[in-house]
This record gives sequence, C-alpha cells and structure tokens, in this order.
Amino acid sequence: MNLEVILFFMDWIDDFLTYISTEKRFSQHTITAYQTDLNQFDLFVKNEMGFSSIKEVNFQAIRSWIFFLLENENTARSVNRKISTLKTFYKFLMKNSYIQSNPMSKIISPKQSQRLPSFVDEGQMNNLFSVIEFPDTFEGIRDKTILETFYALGIRLSELINITLQSIDFHNQTIRIIGKRNKERIIPFGPHLKKCLEQYLKMYEKTFGMLQQNSPIFVTNKGSKAYPMLINRIVNKYIAMVSSIEQKSPHVIRHTFATHLLNQGADLNAIKELLGHANLAATQVYTHTSIEKLKKIYKNAHPRA
Repeated sequence: MNLEVILFFMDWIDDFLTYISTEKRFSQHTITAYQTDLNQFDLFVKNEMGFSSIKEVNFQAIRSWIFFLLENENTARSVNRKISTLKTFYKFLMKNSYIQSNPMSKIISPKQSQRLPSFVDEGQMNNLFSVIEFPDTFEGIRDKTILETFYALGIRLSELINITLQSIDFHNQTIRIIGKRNKERIIPFGPHLKKCLEQYLKMYEKTFGMLQQNSPIFVTNKGSKAYPMLINRIVNKYIAMVSSIEQKSPHVIRHTFATHLLNQGADLNAIKELLGHANLAATQVYTHTSIEKLKKIYKNAHPRA
C-alpha cells in the first residue's frame, strides 16, 4: 500500500480536527470522540476493505462498516454517533473539494430505542443537603458547594469547572455560564446556593488566600483548578449515599434539575434556556420522564388502573 496515500488520508482527518477545533469551536471531549471514530473508520476501510484512498470509499463500504459495528455489539446509539461523525467529516471534505460526491447522502441511521434520562428523586436530593453531614473542612464545604451548584443551576461538568469569581453576581443572584461553542447564558440562583458559595469562598480565602476575579473558584485540596475526574468522584460518592441509581454522574444531576423543574410546572422553553440547549427537541426528552411518573402515580392511585 502506498505510504504517501495513507498519510494523505490522515492529513485530511487532521485538517478536519483542526477545523472543528478552531472554526466550529467544538469541545475537547467532542473532538476526541470524533478522532476516535475516524481512526476506527480509517482502519476498517484500509484493513477490511483494502482501500488506499478515501476517494475509493463508497456507499457500500460505509454500510459494511455500519454492519461491522453492529455485529461487534455496538449499540444503535453508539453507531448513530459514529455515523454523525462521518456525516460531518464528509461535509467538510465536500466543502473543501477533496471529494466530488458524498457517499453519506444515502446512509440511513439504525433505529434506536429512546433512553429516558436517569434522575434522582426530589426526596433523595433533599436528604443529600439536609441529612448527609459534610465535614467542616475546605474539602467538605467545597464538595457540598459543587453539589449545590450542579443542582441549583443544572449545568454541565465543563461549565462548572470554568466558573470564575467574576462570573458570579451575588447582588442579583445570577451566574454567567459559558456553554458549548462559547455560548453565554445567565442563570439565576436561590438563597441556598448563595449561602453555600459565600461560605465556600470564605473557606477558600482562609485556606489559599484571596481568589482572583478571573480564576476558577473550584479547586483541588492543593489549590489547583478542579479536574473532571475529581468532580465525578465527588458526585458519585455523595449520590451513592442517598440513591441506589445506577448512574451517579454530574450529568445525572443536570437531568435531575430539569426533571424536577418540569414536575413542579416550569415552562419547557424556560428549561431549555436554563440548560443551554440549542433547540427544544433536546429538552423534550424530560416530558417523557414526567409522563412515566404520571403513569406510575395513576397505576398506583386509580381504582380501575
């Protein structure tokens, strides 16, 4: 196989990754996922199909890759994500005239069952903040504040890590959040989070000194910026104390935030804005959760259910 052709194939992938990083401003998490998908596809068309150039890849080759993924126990959800990666990649190739026709135009994604988001019950979340005892130390106060922030704002893990002191308006009780693709939104917060943040910032100053306005507020025990694995460990540890739910991630608290708002009568469009969703379809999944809850209540309460 011609080494120059192989390198040329990889150059296109590298160009694409640079494009979604610098121009599209995708998150590092998304870029890594796209890179993994494209590397897998690259290996398949070379090793399984014997192609030496991306120009040889046709509709049938991509269908073969999809069947290969499904036969190797990839879920429909996972396969659809990889198909989405390829569609974006091929649009980029067409836009830059690297190829003359798009084999992805005929590809139909496999159907997948809709997975309802996991969430923690309201009573269990109340127990987390009223029954569970957090140590009166920097670590304990920080952990409680992280959990309060997730539940009060419904933000993503990456958004929490990047909250700075200057993004918090204590007078108006709002926080400026920088979301996906640098989209900014303002989220209000209540007295519980305000009290928690004030207590945490006092403890921060006592432990590490004055916090700079543009510095991230959440840090490790040594004062460096908090990282995803640390936040995940904190969330997992405390959610496990109040719930037997299988998933115990920051995103589950985001689902919990949205579900509880909807159950209490909040407008779906308002929830969409708070979550920072680009469209309403992404938010509507929470209506299914509420309907399931209503079905359960009906079944348990109605005499003829």
